[in-house]
Amino acid sequence: MMTEIENMQHKASTGIDYGVSIPNNVNLAGDKRILKALERWHGGYLDWWRNMGPEGFQDAMVYLRTAVGVERDGWAKFGFIKMPEYRWGVLLAPQVPDRVIGFGDHKGQPAWQEVPGEYRGMLRRLVVIQGDTEPASVEQQRFLGKTAPSLYDMRNLFQVNVEEARHLWAMVYLLQKYFGADGREESNELLTRRSGNQDKPRMLGAFNEEMPDWLSFFMFTYFTDRDGKMQLESLAQSGFDPLSRTCRFMLTEEAHHMFVGESGISRIIERTCQAMNQARIENPYDIEAVRALGVIDLPTMQKKANLHYSLSLDLFGSEISTNAANAYSAGIKGRFHEDRIEDDHQLLNDTYPTLRLIGGQPKIVDEPALTALNMRLRNDYVRDTSGGIGRWNKVVARNAVDFEFRLPHEAFNRNIGEFSRVRTNPDGMIIGEQAFAEQKDQWLPSSEDADYVTSLMKLQTEIGKFANWIAPPKSGINKMPGEFEYVKIQ
Repeated sequence: MMTEIENMQHKASTGIDYGVSIPNNVNLAGDKRILKALERWHGGYLDWWRNMGPEGFQDAMVYLRTAVGVERDGWAKFGFIKMPEYRWGVLLAPQVPDRVIGFGDHKGQPAWQEVPGEYRGMLRRLVVIQGDTEPASVEQQRFLGKTAPSLYDMRNLFQVNVEEARHLWAMVYLLQKYFGADGREESNELLTRRSGNQDKPRMLGAFNEEMPDWLSFFMFTYFTDRDGKMQLESLAQSGFDPLSRTCRFMLTEEAHHMFVGESGISRIIERTCQAMNQARIENPYDIEAVRALGVIDLPTMQKKANLHYSLSLDLFGSEISTNAANAYSAGIKGRFHEDRIEDDHQLLNDTYPTLRLIGGQPKIVDEPALTALNMRLRNDYVRDTSGGIGRWNKVVARNAVDFEFRLPHEAFNRNIGEFSRVRTNPDGMIIGEQAFAEQKDQWLPSSEDADYVTSLMKLQTEIGKFANWIAPPKSGINKMPGEFEYVKIQ
């Protein structure tokens, strides 16, 4: 452990007090090797944040939540801060005494505190892939502040951004601490890839998509961040205890990101239905009449949901996967809520009903449960996602508008997995490429839809005011009043 004097001397020489500037419960100040590695990485990270973080708002004072500890009174400290000065911490959930591995070939053995050599490559890749998604979403969202519909929403965007960046810190700590030179190299690579870059894109397709408007942002935080939840829940089961503890704490922040998405869409639906009722427009498919009110029509929202849902399904990979089976058998990555499932947690003789393309048609067949783990996780995601769709429909019903949101079939608009070889309509009926091309503007956002939504994206910075196309929230952040100045723009 560093003494107080040594820590003060270190702060004077580096400008960084890792006990204050970087909240942590992993004894960073006392681990000189990791301290030096993170110091080297930190400068590059700040350069990345200034260049690829929220454009035009680096000097704004933002009312942000900061995690300074994992205890109930430590993980949500609110206050105004400039984002480059945010205290990105390295925080792991409390260690469970005598924790054992809960699944796979090593079931019942003590959880690993160090990386098991035989699984080093597999573990490193999982950490890198998870880490790569975090800065990617910040890059996708970097221009949205300039068209925020309110200071409340702007602050929520920035909260998501700094927390995604904190999750990057969490993954980089694992790489630096447990993977040596390879981990340091991978940490640097996380700062060099760029979302949407043709030469060096982010690793997963959904994180290379453009995010041109706030409807896209809310859909992304609802659908794609929910994939993040499923992946983190699975990694939280890991037999590698530092990864498990890291992901368990990350889940507390991920829940807020999904709230931003679900509540944002609900507020857009609410405002559209209100405007339709005030104008006595009964037909939600009268697009021209609804758009004349300056709100987003419900069919366009459905098309956006179709797009982001299908992109998010691709993140689960192929339905049948030996890689997923190997990670499970190794005890590296479990199932969603593995510890709540009642079976032998080894799956050597189990089967799982899996959606496959059989004879040119989607059919459910039994496959070995080990190789169908991606399918199972995707099914868990679909069930979890359906809940929000139901709540959106309650908003529509409460306003007496005749419209129902629904999830498209899992085979629709897929680019990875079993159904990447075929084209279907939203009901899952297989159609040809030409038929899909001719009708896709009915199911997915068209250029005309994009242009209209973009036309609504105007910056609203008056305190307590909201753009015409979105309703105010039911309550403020941290019990703040509606007239609160969440972002003080310099």
